[in-house]
Amino acid sequence: MGRPMNVSSNTTPGLVCAHHHLYSTLARGMPAPQRMPAGFTEILELVWWRLDRALDLEGIRWSAMLGALEALERGCTAIIDHHESPEAIDGSLSVIAEACAEVGVRVDCAYGVTDRHGPEGALRGIAENRRYLRDGGRGRVGVHAAFTCTDETLEAVAELAGELGVGVHIHVAEGEADSGAADRLRHLATDDWLIVHGVHLADDHGLAGTIVHNPRSNMNNSVGYSRPVRFSNPVALGTDGIGADMLEEFRLAYVRHREYDVTASPEVAWSYLATGWDLFPEALDDQVTWTHDPMDPWHLAFSPGVSPQEVEVEGELVWADGAPVRVDADEIRTRAAEEAVRLHARLEEM
Repeated sequence: MGRPMNVSSNTTPGLVCAHHHLYSTLARGMPAPQRMPAGFTEILELVWWRLDRALDLEGIRWSAMLGALEALERGCTAIIDHHESPEAIDGSLSVIAEACAEVGVRVDCAYGVTDRHGPEGALRGIAENRRYLRDGGRGRVGVHAAFTCTDETLEAVAELAGELGVGVHIHVAEGEADSGAADRLRHLATDDWLIVHGVHLADDHGLAGTIVHNPRSNMNNSVGYSRPVRFSNPVALGTDGIGADMLEEFRLAYVRHREYDVTASPEVAWSYLATGWDLFPEALDDQVTWTHDPMDPWHLAFSPGVSPQEVEVEGELVWADGAPVRVDADEIRTRAAEEAVRLHARLEEM
C-alpha cells in the first residue's frame, strides 16, 4: 500500500492525481450562480451541474489540454479523471484521452453515470464507458454518486465493471445528501473501486476499495473533514478538479491532519500520495527532476515553490526549461481561453 519515496536525491517517479475533473479547467471566471449556494447540494445544482450541461466536445478537448499542461508543469504525469458532459457524452472519453496523450500525460478515464437526466442519460453514460474501455482505453467505469442514481443503475454499472475487469470510480458520501451511500454500495464494491471523498462515511463503513482524499475541495465546499486515518482502506490523494499540483495537495492534506491531530506526521499525507503509484503503476516508469533536494516529506511539507526541472514520461522528455516539449503552451492557453469565453456565454444563457 503506497511505495516509498527516493529521499536521497531530487528525483521521483511521476506524481499521480487519483481524482480529477479535467472538464472543470475552464470553469475559472465562469459567471456567478444565480444566487449564493447555501450548501453542498446547491453548489452542485447552481454551479457544477450547470457547467457540465454547457460542455461540448471542443470545449472538453481544450479543457483537458490545459489541465494536462498544468499537471505536467507540476510534475504530475498521471491523472485519474472523472468526466461528465450530459449534452456531449458520445466520444467524450476519447477526446480527453487524446488531448492528454498529445501533451504527454497519462490518463485513466471514466464517465460519471447518473440518473439526473433520466434513464436515457444513464444508459448513454454506461454506453460511453463501455465503448471507451472496449476500444482499449485505460480507465474505470464512472458513477456520479449513489444519491443521483437508482439501484438499477448502480447494479448495471457494477456489472459492466465486472464484465470488463475494471473498477468503479464514484463519489461517495461527499455531502450529507449521500450519507447513506455505503448501505447501497456495500454489496457491489470491490477492492478495485475508487471511493472518492468519504467525508460522511462511518468509520466501519464496510466498503471495499481505495478512499481518495480531496482536502482542498472538501474545505472549499464546506462538507467537512473526512479524517482518512480512521479508515482501514488504502487512501490516495486527489484534487477533485482544482488543478493537479500534487505537492501542494500533499501539504494541505498534512496541515489538515495536523489541525485535527498535533502529533500528525507528514509521512501519513505522503503515504496518500504514494498510493497513487499503486493505482497508476505506469507512473513509476516516469521520472521528475525537481528544484529541491532531498525530496523528503519532512522537507516538502514546509518548502513551497518546489517545481520540476525536467519530466520524462516512459523515457521521453516532455518538460524541460520551464516549458512542455511536445506542445506549444501559449497556443494551448490561448485556445483554452477562447473556449472558456464560448463556454461562459452558454452559461449566461442557461
